[in-house]
Amino acid sequence: MKIAILAPVAWRTPPRHYGPWEQMASNLAEGLVAKGVDVTLFATGDSHTSGHLAAICPKGYEEDRDADAKVTECMHISYFMEQAGNFDILHSHFDFLPLTYSRLVKTPMVTTIHGFSSPKIIPVYQRYNDIGRYVSISNADRHPALKYAATIYNGINTADFPYEPQADRYLLYYGRIHPDKGAHDAIQVARHTGLPLVIAGIIQDEQYYRERVLPFVDQEQIKFVGPVGGAQRSALLGKALALLHLIHFDEPFGLSVAEAMLCGTPVIAFNRGAMPELIIDGQTGFLVNNLPEAVARVAALQSISREQCHVHARENFSTEKMVAQYLALYARM
Repeated sequence: MKIAILAPVAWRTPPRHYGPWEQMASNLAEGLVAKGVDVTLFATGDSHTSGHLAAICPKGYEEDRDADAKVTECMHISYFMEQAGNFDILHSHFDFLPLTYSRLVKTPMVTTIHGFSSPKIIPVYQRYNDIGRYVSISNADRHPALKYAATIYNGINTADFPYEPQADRYLLYYGRIHPDKGAHDAIQVARHTGLPLVIAGIIQDEQYYRERVLPFVDQEQIKFVGPVGGAQRSALLGKALALLHLIHFDEPFGLSVAEAMLCGTPVIAFNRGAMPELIIDGQTGFLVNNLPEAVARVAALQSISREQCHVHARENFSTEKMVAQYLALYARM
């Protein structure tokens, strides 16, 4: 079986720090190669894979400011589709645009839907309902107008997030700095509890950062460390008392939630989107409805078993489980 995987081209695959869709494309590609599958990863030219790399764009447009995003995406997707006849299955992690080519090729295509940027894109998915073979990354993110082949949770490389039984004395916010992700609420939890807070992530909304985050950053109680990847990321996640994931949107999955639990770190999250599918309330963290509840649950963190957090994440959100489920889907096709 020859599989072609289409990664996004905003960032390198796998990403240096931020880039969740690129990370999932990489995890799947590497997991399939480990199972003996012939995989070609279509990604940026500076990407890394143990399969075959196919690239027409040297760098991601978020890492090369001279690149035009639309031109880069157009070149990348057309390059992928022009080679469709060389493969048994195409697997897109690239949102809706590749679907517009799908009736022009004979090779069947799987589309993993990593979320909906706007309701305005739903008609594109609807138009290709009959051949789309859509995969949702959580049951919460399924749209009633679409036909799905499966729900398959994102899979994490467990070796990259070792279990840490002992926490240090700090709370953690890990994610892009954007109103949707709730860094401002994490700051208020830290201020009300008196605990230190480390904020890590890319600044996606500069005005929000300047107005709602930066005024509280003193680099003592409230520290901002910017984007973090690799071993530094796992150490930061693993040593935290808890990850604060106080989201203001219905998040399709939440990689940092699964990664934190894999390290043994419980998560306090607003009860929205896929959070009830990731977190077992009272066992691997707490699902809360407002800021006062989040503050109150910090005092209850000692009741959470870090080992149970780790086991839960390992059993449900590993690359191995994700790969097995995608292989089963390919076999049905």
